[in-house]
Amino acid sequence: MSDAGTSTTAGSPPRPARIAPMPKGLPILGHLVDIGLDPFTAFEKWSAEYGDIVRLKLGNWPTLLVSGSDLIEQVLVKQHENFTKHRFFWRHVTLAAGTGLFTSEGALWQRQRKLAAPAFAGSRLTSYDTAMTEITERMLEDWPDGEVIDLLPQMMGLGIRIAARTMFSAELEADVKVIDDAMNDILSEITRRYSRLFLIPDAVPLPGHIRYRKAVATIENIVTRIIAERQGGTDDRGDLISMLLAARDEQGQPMTPRQLRDEVLTMLIAGYETSAVTMCWGLHALSQRPDLQDAIAAEVREIVGDGPIRHENLAQMKVTENVVIETLRLYPAAWAFGREAKADCRIGDYDVPAGTTVYISSWAIHRNPAYYEDPLAFKPERWTSELRKSLPRFGYLPFGGGPRICIGNRFAMMEAMLLIGTICRRFRLEAHGPKSLKPRPTLTLRPAGQVLAGVSRRETA
Repeated sequence: MSDAGTSTTAGSPPRPARIAPMPKGLPILGHLVDIGLDPFTAFEKWSAEYGDIVRLKLGNWPTLLVSGSDLIEQVLVKQHENFTKHRFFWRHVTLAAGTGLFTSEGALWQRQRKLAAPAFAGSRLTSYDTAMTEITERMLEDWPDGEVIDLLPQMMGLGIRIAARTMFSAELEADVKVIDDAMNDILSEITRRYSRLFLIPDAVPLPGHIRYRKAVATIENIVTRIIAERQGGTDDRGDLISMLLAARDEQGQPMTPRQLRDEVLTMLIAGYETSAVTMCWGLHALSQRPDLQDAIAAEVREIVGDGPIRHENLAQMKVTENVVIETLRLYPAAWAFGREAKADCRIGDYDVPAGTTVYISSWAIHRNPAYYEDPLAFKPERWTSELRKSLPRFGYLPFGGGPRICIGNRFAMMEAMLLIGTICRRFRLEAHGPKSLKPRPTLTLRPAGQVLAGVSRRETA
């Protein structure tokens, strides 16, 4: 048994292994029912009641819920080579996930990550600002002044258009609703599978499986069309697909059609889904804080007047930045993620056998009163320099951490700031319906129902 990660001082013998506390569960199923019914409340409650590390049982799968910052650092950073994507969940969704950057491991992941990274950094990243603001302004032209709209389809459509333009230089206007409807079917099936004890192959003709396979095929057809439209061309348009098509392995061979499909599909889905749900939650929270909307509008007008916001303006937009940071705290799109131990190890003083699933819930961590005063309140003003300095390294992790930190984290921050600044300068939002929205426990933190807001156009400067 390895004692890697133990916190004992150098040269001293390792402390005796401890056994993590475990909440009461059901026979055979263990804690699957709790997680299936309401994982948000379950993770938050267990972390609060049992501490930084909690034992769970998902059927016969040994599982740990890890919430302590130093323990998370051991999993994501110090011992990251011993942890891989956990099979308990991902085995259910291989048809959609494939072996793209999001799910691949080892040498394949390293190669694909290195290949894709330049598309999300430097001048390529900053060049996306024009497309982001243009597409947002176009959406706002159609907003009905003085009426109530559902922000959810608005943000999903906006996210799809921006992801398609910036990453693939594609226009998917006619496909927006098709993609979003297909994603709804995929996410609904994933939600059902989340608490499933046994793996049921996709080929089994259950109604949910049929809808799931049809939805994946729908998005796959769109992805295939995007790839076909660009193959054979030699121009580098400064986007992700240019890099994928130009990539060659050590033998000078391009990506296989299947790998290219997996990467494009992964980036399309991840690129729009996480950004869209973040925007949706952020605008919903802002619709209850007219003071913050006015502050953002004033901030943007002071910096750029009535012109488009550009990447270089973002450093001055402190109010907008705090709103985005607080949105990601309270409503992290990646609300939980997991790893699986490849070999026996230790996390802190706890022995972790090979095959153990480790869950990390940013939802629960971001609501820890030890880190945040009044943690359930939306308070962007909390993000003072003192709070930033006092937070432990993994007291805030909306994009994960370690080598597998989200490759699009800077893309997401830039996009959210540009979009929120542009929207608040043009419109005021007023909340309609319930103030507290129920989240939907799937791959991302989608609201479970409509996100209604009254929109009224501001006078231009």
